[in-house]
Amino acid sequence: MGMQESSAQNLKIGIIGLDTSHAEQFTMRLNDPAHPNHVPGGRIVAAFASYSKDLDESVSRVDGFTATVRDKYGVAILDSVEALCAEVDAVMLLSLDGRPHIDQIKPVLAAGKRVFLDKPVAASLKDAIEIYKMADQLKVPIFSASSLRWYPGVIEVATAAKTPPDAVISYGPAPILPFHPDLYFYGIHATEALFTVMGEGCISVTRTTTPASSVVAGIWRDGRSGTLHAMHKLPQGSTDYSVTRFDGDHVTTQKSQGDYTPMLREIIQFFQTGTPPVTAQQTLEIYGFMEAAEESKRRNGSPVKLRDVMQKAGAPDKWLPAADAPVSPEVEAKSE
Repeated sequence: MGMQESSAQNLKIGIIGLDTSHAEQFTMRLNDPAHPNHVPGGRIVAAFASYSKDLDESVSRVDGFTATVRDKYGVAILDSVEALCAEVDAVMLLSLDGRPHIDQIKPVLAAGKRVFLDKPVAASLKDAIEIYKMADQLKVPIFSASSLRWYPGVIEVATAAKTPPDAVISYGPAPILPFHPDLYFYGIHATEALFTVMGEGCISVTRTTTPASSVVAGIWRDGRSGTLHAMHKLPQGSTDYSVTRFDGDHVTTQKSQGDYTPMLREIIQFFQTGTPPVTAQQTLEIYGFMEAAEESKRRNGSPVKLRDVMQKAGAPDKWLPAADAPVSPEVEAKSE
């Protein structure tokens, strides 16, 4: 992008939620041109410092991050989402807690502002689907994703072969946050890495749960398998993530991590173009996978279909995964 373009496209961006490190990390990269990971194209100019009174993780951090973005990066702290929307071209909804997201995004969508919705989309699949339905009806572009989707190490594994992998294993930290399905808060990262490499098309999951970890085995409609190892005891902020793919005679394992920079480039491009890099259907399938895992845990590890949990949560047909796996040719030959 040439100099002229970037100055013409210097978007004014607002933040909702100052109770997460993302508020500081994103502002630093966007607002400080001297930062080695500076991402051009937009500046954080205003923020609404929401937090959740009943979550220690939120209450204990909001003051520090608010002071940093205000005093160090010159961000105006406003007292409502409506006031924020009046000052900005686009919005990042970063509140740590998924519960208030549905109410916080309503005035943003009503104002027609493009939104990057940080993880978790919401604290239930029903709310996540409702958010995407509202955005769809109002024709306001939104997207949500984990930064792991664009980690160079994950992309390397995803692009290691031209054909889809036979199987993938992804592991990472999954500390649990009260009031959320237990993979939503942090398990989203390793789950999104799994889907980045596997691609879409998961039809059902089976979960094995222990206090230390959960193993969620997914079957894809073309008979491939994807497995998530969610480590409940690894701390938030742990960099112990990895994804491995199996291709017939070849195994490829993630060699490096990453940071928020590649995702921020995607966010800025999305704010400029209105084209989300991840579709509603792709994102909701990932949340459907985590919700089906929660349901499988409730049913003592029985298999649960994504389609069932997504239909129950109000997903329109256009976002539902395929009904069932086609029978593979080998199975048909045996049954004849």
